[in-house]
Amino acid sequence: MLYELTQLVTDVRGAWAAAIGGLDGLLVEGYCPTNADLNLLVAEHAGLLRAGNAAYDTLGGGHTRELYLRGESVSVYLLPINPEFFLLLALDERSNLGQARLYGHAAARQLEAQL
Repeated sequence: MLYELTQLVTDVRGAWAAAIGGLDGLLVEGYCPTNADLNLLVAEHAGLLRAGNAAYDTLGGGHTRELYLRGESVSVYLLPINPEFFLLLALDERSNLGQARLYGHAAARQLEAQL
């Protein structure tokens, strides 16, 4: 799993961290060459993904398929791997969302087989 996360950060322009998180908010595996707190990133974004799932269930839209949050200097792309786990990709302001989506989907398929 660490290989896929490392490769994702390497391949996506502007990516600075990647992680597998559980919807319970716990970090399963992560790669971050900086000193960012991946436990905190996963915990906070798991709550957002759960809220998105709840809202879409209420509206009859099913589960969230992707979630992208963009801030002034940090963005996060979330992609569910299966009903219990999700892929988190942290991006800077120079990031390429198209690459994040393309490589993120490929990594999620590979990781799904391992979880």
